[in-house]
Amino acid sequence: MVVCGLACWRCRWLLPLLLGLAIIMGIIALAGRGWLESESEPYVQQASLWESCTRREEDLNWSCESLMDYGWGRAAAATYLVGFVILVICFALAVIAFSIEILRFNFVRGIGGLLFVVAAFQIIGLVIYPVKFTEEIPLTGDNMFSWAYGFGWASTVVVIGCAFFFCCLPNWEDEVLGNIKPSCYYSSPERAPYLN
Repeated sequence: MVVCGLACWRCRWLLPLLLGLAIIMGIIALAGRGWLESESEPYVQQASLWESCTRREEDLNWSCESLMDYGWGRAAAATYLVGFVILVICFALAVIAFSIEILRFNFVRGIGGLLFVVAAFQIIGLVIYPVKFTEEIPLTGDNMFSWAYGFGWASTVVVIGCAFFFCCLPNWEDEVLGNIKPSCYYSSPERAPYLN
């Protein structure tokens, strides 16, 4: 039976793997056109982080307007994008940190601090967007913030979780490096009669 505890070398790669998952979700959020969509038929509105598109019920062509013409649109895109770039840097640093035989645990804690900065930037972008979008863009019909916006929040939640783990990992340095021998407790037959 294989047990993967903290001392297992392969388990060290779980945190960089989670950061990679957050990057993939961030790419989907940045590229996706489902930040805001019409909730039901007729589907007349959809928006991404970069543009808002509308159409008439009988028309098949979308008429799009860039959100980069608005100050809040540039701010939302910039803060989310800056957070994403720092996330990619943290991923590269994590891969480097976990590739070294002897981990530099203060280095790992620094990655955790940077991940909190990533989360702050992403949260700012994810809050600015819906607040200002609903205030300044005329909405038609029933609309909902949809799948791409959800991927943005999912990426942020994973980043926050990884930030806590990266910050707390140095507290278990000996366990991660395998410097502590497993302790086994044996009892004598006099002390444990139920073993007879």
